[in-house]
Amino acid sequence: MKLENPWKQNPWFESVAVAQQRARKRLPAPVYGALVAGSERGQTVADNQAAFAELGVAPHVAGLRADRVMGTSVMGQEISLPVLISPTGVQAVHPDGEVAVARAAASRGTVMGLSNFASKSVEEVIATGARTFFQMYWTGDRDVVVQRMQRAHVAGALGLIATLDWSFSMGRDWGSPEIPEKVDLKTMVRMAPKVATKPRWLWEFGRTGQIPDLTAPNLAPPGGEAPTFFSAYYEWMTTPPPSWDDVAWMSDQWAQISGGKPFMLKGVCRIDDALRARDAGAQAISVSNHGGNNLDGTPAAIRMVKPIADAVGGDLDVVMDGGIRRGSDVVKAVALGARAVMIGRAYLWGLAANGEQGVGNVLDVLRSGIDSALLGLGVASLEELTPEHLLVPEGFHRALGVPPAHVASVPVAATTAG
Repeated sequence: MKLENPWKQNPWFESVAVAQQRARKRLPAPVYGALVAGSERGQTVADNQAAFAELGVAPHVAGLRADRVMGTSVMGQEISLPVLISPTGVQAVHPDGEVAVARAAASRGTVMGLSNFASKSVEEVIATGARTFFQMYWTGDRDVVVQRMQRAHVAGALGLIATLDWSFSMGRDWGSPEIPEKVDLKTMVRMAPKVATKPRWLWEFGRTGQIPDLTAPNLAPPGGEAPTFFSAYYEWMTTPPPSWDDVAWMSDQWAQISGGKPFMLKGVCRIDDALRARDAGAQAISVSNHGGNNLDGTPAAIRMVKPIADAVGGDLDVVMDGGIRRGSDVVKAVALGARAVMIGRAYLWGLAANGEQGVGNVLDVLRSGIDSALLGLGVASLEELTPEHLLVPEGFHRALGVPPAHVASVPVAATTAG
């Protein structure tokens, strides 16, 4: 008879918070620091989560619905729950990286967002069978942008996400984690004291014969080598920022290359920008402040959802990205007008804690929480959710960039931020 170790940790975790705790224990300090870091004083990254706690719910006691569904569609893709994988770069928290995330997304019936700064190629990720939206920044000249779009389309990407909300904010008050240009012998020797304290993370890579990959294979030129993350980052920093004409051009080029597959603009915080995105040809927008990693002082994403959804939700798929940690957060976002949410840190913590199974665990935790919230609120589907299911404190919403034609329909206190 085989005896089980009574002190062995159960790989399953019951909340995203527990996944974060396990990720912190497993990862070297610089790697974990890169996952949690916000920008500047951290005001926005903190508000992304704190704002959800300001929203209450109004449950029923009887007449609850025995059968509930949480499926929806985003950018033409049917998904089993209103949660998508947000694209994040260089997932060195686990050797399988984005491939493990894609497999988990596919097994749970949702869509994978893949960054052009990812550590795995678009071809590898789509080969898992995961339905994939490819994400791009505005980097390089137009010929380079077209080449990268063509590669994503040929690989089988089902949509394109353009993330344009980056201002390169620096100077974290608590200090930025060290991220090396590449992992070579000299780097391994120098960082050995920090890495040696996390043997389980080191073993995960050692058993595969790999070292953390800090290159960006999706940015490799045809027939060339993948640039290092910082080489790619330099290209991004030195590319002049796009105009609205450039956004319209991206949308049009992708439509021509892909045969009309959808285009999302990610990072929208203002009503006037949402309207411009619609007019530039986007089929979807993500209300997002880049997880608090962009311009600090931007309101929590959940505060900006309803004003933007009220303005363009009839024309575009509106999703929200930022601060999702539990299923009730998802329900709150949907009740305020989001079609779905995207998660970033949450699944990266799951990946660090337990690989592909850990990402699936995070999605299962969110699914369970969504179901519990729908049950308590007495609704049978996402379509039944409205703001009336929530307790929303006065002044909660932030309507930024309100065009003059919309001022009459926006509360006076909310029109001052523009």
